[in-house]
Amino acid sequence: MTMVNGCNIPEDLFYLTEKHVWARPESEGLLTVGMSDVAQHLAGNILTLTAKKVGRSIPKGQSVATIESAKWVGPVPAPVSGEIVAVNEAVRSNPKILNSDPYGEGWIVRLKPANWEGEKGQLGGLDAYRAFIEKEGIKC
Repeated sequence: MTMVNGCNIPEDLFYLTEKHVWARPESEGLLTVGMSDVAQHLAGNILTLTAKKVGRSIPKGQSVATIESAKWVGPVPAPVSGEIVAVNEAVRSNPKILNSDPYGEGWIVRLKPANWEGEKGQLGGLDAYRAFIEKEGIKC
């Protein structure tokens, strides 16, 4: 894990940089999706997570879930197009996991990507996300 302005940023993830969403390729061609350490710091104390239903197809950029915190309500956009195949029920029942472990137990949904090879090039890696965080002056 790399530290950028006090934020933990894993090197091995793909990032929808401006939305602070990450994607991790898993076995069987699935993607695990979550919000970054930056996002949970910006949101503050997360109160609720409302995820879309399993089986729903989501275009890239459309919401897979809505997060509500003490100071913010907003979407978690899909980093790529795909079908939701799993929702993290532990986070739905205890959203504070998103604040304490955004890259581990705090994943939000698993997607079966519609076109991973075609869309992954539109996501950033560690260097692109670091540059965005530094340019915006974001601190955790």
